[in-house]
Amino acid sequence: MERNEIMKIIEEKNVNFFRLQFVDIFGFMKNVAIPRSQIEKALDGKIMFDGSSIDGFVRINESDMYLKPDYNSFTVLPWRTHNGVNAARIICDVYKSDGTPFYGCPRVNLQRVLDEAKKMGFTMNVGTECEFFLFHMDERGGPSIESNDVAGYFDVDPDDTGIDCRREIIETLEAMGFEIEASHHEVAEGQHEINFKYADALTAADNTVTFKWVVRSIAAKYGFHATFMPKPVFGINGSGMHTNQSLFNLDGTNAFYDENAPLQLSQTAYHYIAGILKNAKGFAAVTNPLVNSYKRLVPGYEAPVYVSWSASNRSALIRIPASRGMGTRTEVRCPDPACNPYLAFAMMLKSGMDGIENKISPPASTDVDIFKMTPAEKVAAGIDSLPANLKEAVELLKQNPIARDALGEHIFEKYVAGKEKEWDEYRTAVTDWELQNYMKNY
Repeated sequence: MERNEIMKIIEEKNVNFFRLQFVDIFGFMKNVAIPRSQIEKALDGKIMFDGSSIDGFVRINESDMYLKPDYNSFTVLPWRTHNGVNAARIICDVYKSDGTPFYGCPRVNLQRVLDEAKKMGFTMNVGTECEFFLFHMDERGGPSIESNDVAGYFDVDPDDTGIDCRREIIETLEAMGFEIEASHHEVAEGQHEINFKYADALTAADNTVTFKWVVRSIAAKYGFHATFMPKPVFGINGSGMHTNQSLFNLDGTNAFYDENAPLQLSQTAYHYIAGILKNAKGFAAVTNPLVNSYKRLVPGYEAPVYVSWSASNRSALIRIPASRGMGTRTEVRCPDPACNPYLAFAMMLKSGMDGIENKISPPASTDVDIFKMTPAEKVAAGIDSLPANLKEAVELLKQNPIARDALGEHIFEKYVAGKEKEWDEYRTAVTDWELQNYMKNY
């Protein structure tokens, strides 16, 4: 999209408010709102903000930063219309006051990693599948874990009471330019999934953070709290963010497809799979970033606990969907929707490229239900497990030789420090479980 096109839409749609959006290192969307009088200044990348106020960015003595907009991310916000006046948003990269990119910006960092892949002859396409729950608000207006939804996988109304909300979410996303492929009720009560078309990795990351923002905004209109927390309720399925990814050659052909090879997967695809498997334990702290993430990654709830791959097995970490030709891809099933997609994509791409650069071969595929295998059978098959908790995941991230390169020095240091602080707060907190089990007896 060109600058003059944006100005034309602003005039035609009577856009009086403009949101400049970016994401911090922990994946939280940030926002600078400006009036119409400042829009041209914003499009020129001249809006400044205080970077020291953003967690993990910079110190107070180097705080002046600029927001450089990506014109292709401009969109009018369908639910922010009032008396004929509209609002719009544009996603920005963060730049330093000297006019150079700030590599503590997750979006800038992902572009750096994508540029490295391009020098090797590849572009990356990604499609995410973000699951979420719709819960009622409590009597004080806060989120609860209560839902009157009694539906299950693929159920319909009247059991699926969130269907009207989900329909408006879809309509809103389509109005913003998303191509929605499917939506349905998920396995757990109150759980939903909306699938949208894949895109290049940078656009896919933009789409993922936008999707979460839209879902929560529209859910609030219906009196629901939409949560992307990985495991909000004990004893039922958690929410994942299965991440479909493929590499394309610069001539536009799918680098993962080889018509004459076993499973019609190219050597590049096998090397990429091997790189993901090699580094999975060492990137889990990024793809599964919360203490709560590891409550989802347990056997029995369709979550991929075991480091393995298969063309047919949904209990494996990596699944190869049946589509071939241009649709040939890997589905990495461990990420959850609490992750920062810019960092998660950078880590997974760098992991796959590690496999390609070093010509690593994957182990044999695991085509049986791993959840039913005995510990001895898993050991014999060489199947390892993902980290059991955030502490273990962070330690493995620190030991991962590609992590600093994938995240950049600034993000790596700030991210590790933030996650270590999060674990320490959790470790020292007194939980409801402890009160219920210890208070009376001790």
